[in-house]
Amino acid sequence: MKIEDVYRELLVSIGEDTGRDGLRATPERAARALTFLTAGYRQSVEDVINGAIFDSDNDEMIIVKDIELYSLCEHHLLPFFGKCHVGYIPKGKVMGLSKVARIVDVFARRLQIQENLTKQIADAISRHTGAQGVAVVIEAKHLCMMMRGVEKQNSVMKTSCMLGAFRSQISTRNEFLSLIA
Repeated sequence: MKIEDVYRELLVSIGEDTGRDGLRATPERAARALTFLTAGYRQSVEDVINGAIFDSDNDEMIIVKDIELYSLCEHHLLPFFGKCHVGYIPKGKVMGLSKVARIVDVFARRLQIQENLTKQIADAISRHTGAQGVAVVIEAKHLCMMMRGVEKQNSVMKTSCMLGAFRSQISTRNEFLSLIA
């Protein structure tokens, strides 16, 4: 069964008329949208890095902050969105700048929970750079909290994952946290 057929069946099951003007092409549009929003299943970190790991003698903290992210909650299939901050301390290798944001998207474009997303990003950057440490903080709003359930419009969830030097050295962790504030 194709995704558009599932959407058509879903619309009928909630009482809609899929033949009416505004809904005639909705199943196809919704299928294209879902395919785009879940593109991370068809990507790998290796493919998005595409060899952009470079030798470097830099051993100072590198931070990319305010990377916007959009994902779908695996519990309700509703969006959550926000920003991601990534820091790492190189150990002989640095990653092309855009690759950090692309790694965020690989994992965000899958059905997710924010806690796992944070760790997946940190683990991938650590694995591919061999960094002395990696830190990831995500701040996001969840429509499953805003549109339904408790309906809390101003709630923001923050998650973090600290690996290596960011976990073992409080001064390194504090430097990162102060730089992303």
